[in-house]
Amino acid sequence: MTMYEKSLNVLELPAVLEMLAQEAVSEPAKKSAADLRPVSDKREIIRLLKETTAAKNMMVLKGSPSFSGVKDVSASVMRADRGGMLNTRELLDIAALLHCARMAISYASGDRDEKTEIDGLFSALRANKYLEEKITASITGEDEIADGASPELSDIRRHIRIAGEKVRTTLQKIITSTHYAKALQEPIITMRNGRYVVPVKAECKSQLPGLVHDMSSSGATMFIEPMTVVELNNEIRELMAKEKQEIDRILMALSAQAADAGDDIRLDYDVLSSLDLIFAKAKLSYKLNAGEPEISDGGVIVLKRARHPLLPQGSAVPIDVSLGEDFDTLIITGPNTGGKTVSIKTMGLLCIMAQCGLHIPADDGSSVPVFGSVLADIGDEQSIEQSLSTFSSHMTNIIGILDECSSDSFVLFDELGAGTDPVEGAALAISIIEYARSMGAKVAATTHYAELKAFAAATVGVQNASCEFDVETLRPTYRLLVGIPGKSNAFAISSRLGLSDGIIEDARRRIDGDSASFEEVLGSLEKTRQRMEREREETEKLLKKAEADAEITANKRSEAELEREKAVTVAKREARRLIEDARRSVDEVFAEIDEIRKNAAKDMDWQRVNEAKALARRRLNETEEALGESEEIAAAPPSRPVEAGDTVEILSMGTKADVISVSPDRLLTVQAGALKITVKESDVRLVDSETQKRLKKQIKKFEASRETAIRSAAARPELDIRGMMTDEAVLVLDRYIDGATMAKLNQVTIIHGKGTGALRAAVHQSLKANRQVKSFRLGRFGEGENGVTIVELK
Repeated sequence: MTMYEKSLNVLELPAVLEMLAQEAVSEPAKKSAADLRPVSDKREIIRLLKETTAAKNMMVLKGSPSFSGVKDVSASVMRADRGGMLNTRELLDIAALLHCARMAISYASGDRDEKTEIDGLFSALRANKYLEEKITASITGEDEIADGASPELSDIRRHIRIAGEKVRTTLQKIITSTHYAKALQEPIITMRNGRYVVPVKAECKSQLPGLVHDMSSSGATMFIEPMTVVELNNEIRELMAKEKQEIDRILMALSAQAADAGDDIRLDYDVLSSLDLIFAKAKLSYKLNAGEPEISDGGVIVLKRARHPLLPQGSAVPIDVSLGEDFDTLIITGPNTGGKTVSIKTMGLLCIMAQCGLHIPADDGSSVPVFGSVLADIGDEQSIEQSLSTFSSHMTNIIGILDECSSDSFVLFDELGAGTDPVEGAALAISIIEYARSMGAKVAATTHYAELKAFAAATVGVQNASCEFDVETLRPTYRLLVGIPGKSNAFAISSRLGLSDGIIEDARRRIDGDSASFEEVLGSLEKTRQRMEREREETEKLLKKAEADAEITANKRSEAELEREKAVTVAKREARRLIEDARRSVDEVFAEIDEIRKNAAKDMDWQRVNEAKALARRRLNETEEALGESEEIAAAPPSRPVEAGDTVEILSMGTKADVISVSPDRLLTVQAGALKITVKESDVRLVDSETQKRLKKQIKKFEASRETAIRSAAARPELDIRGMMTDEAVLVLDRYIDGATMAKLNQVTIIHGKGTGALRAAVHQSLKANRQVKSFRLGRFGEGENGVTIVELK
């Protein structure tokens, strides 16, 4: 076993792969999961990760496809290729594989805008529905062929049933006959060697002539086939032989069809096995709450809230760590059981998992590089049998690691230099780290030696880190703090546990000045870190509060926008109501004008009637334009605050009310009929606004013009129908011609305007059909040209 393979075991990759195998369904996928190994090609790693991501996304939408029918049928297909006959179990396995392929194709079908990395695998499947259904229709069980497998088999089995019924009928007569009652051991029909027999007492066998097929263990019973059914039993045996031949023929035919589709079946097996493994990776990703990491260049590791995959995900303390950008070596210190070993194991294992195409349990933004090898010396491997101490076993591993490490290696050392004299061990540890660095490897090591802390602090490219320890509770927090060396907590822990202060003070005096000074610096740094941590937490709280306030402000803004929209809706509704009122007023004007025409004298000036109508319509158009402007004005908020005495509309009720009083906090007391209520100013709309006044003014102006139009209706030699619709203009023209004729006018002028010519054409069409018109022509220069028509009356 190479050092790399040994390191994979030390980092517990097999345990992760065992978790992966448990998520797989088929045996081939389980085996592939257990045999998975890291890949060193960056493009291949990215492809594998994208496959896992694609499967995970598809599972969100559709769940996981079924792979329960995926079994290795290659040996069966190969035997069929050579002309062999497959048994029913083998054929059913092939049918199950084809069914699984067909279901996988159906699973992947559907409209999807984005293409994924596993679309090619689904499209490579070659399901054979005909062969699948042929097998399942012919074989109903592992040892049973259906009657409908072939017409011949159905016919043979029908004859077997008929012959069997004849035998049973004959034997039934024998066992119910009083003649043979004393000779029979029991009045039953049974079978021996595939033939129908009856049990006869040994001493009475001569009373029932026939063939003896069996004897009971006691010798008291003979199983005799009566001579009367020998021929029928022979017929059944012959039919059963034919049945077997027909079944063999059916199985051979199905085997030949399987051989013809052998290449597609083998391809389906390979593709489905690959898909099963990919979806197992996706399931494991869900189980670990993992995600796809980025694959970085230059050996840069960035892990955000990374968790060890073998620890309970709910209780595992995540770590944030980076390596390879500002520094290539990380020295982690801290108390025993504080999480140092788990930290470096997590770093190494997550890199390996990514290179296997597995998602890693870390947050978005995490990235890992491609390492040619991850080499680890972790744990105590002392061996009595090989006379190896803890130091010797570690050193043996380290020698192997240094022999294999290179510029694309990631080297992990646990308790480097431990197990020997501290001074020599620390010096040796520094030299080992420097050698690995000189080879271009990335290094992460754990230690208790203060010399390595000082080395990391004084060496460019080497960074200190520590696992936090809570002196108050005497428990590690398992948090990894990059940039801060671990402080020795021996004195503090001893004091908390009750060791005499005198002993502790004596111990302090016995350590050298440099070590004491270094520990004091670490203590100062730790206090500074804790203070900064508290400040950071306070800053985060303030940031969250600011975000909450911003959200509240946004909600209020949204509410104000909704209120504005409500006000706009109410204003538009009021505007539509006013327009309808104006239209009704115009209809009343027209009705009054018609009444004037009916009651007028013969010398009435019809031209004035028409002018009154045109004036009324122009006033209506002006009103509609004013209302259109009012909608724009209504969309804006009120121009002034609501005051006592104003009329408002309660938006939620659609009811108008009078404002009685306004409180300092802008709460309105309003009277709506007999109901007196208090509402917010934002819940009402000011009805007597400038827009409403403008609308009322337009309506009053329109009413005044209507009266003017009616009073000014009198006959004139000109009719102006510009602005009218063609149907209305023709009606007005006919009435005008009648009036002009009665007024003894010889020639009149119809002013229709140039425009599109539609009104002029309608006028000319009407004049052609009018018997009172002698002739008509378009106006000449000075008369209005094409904008007027000169009519001569009879």
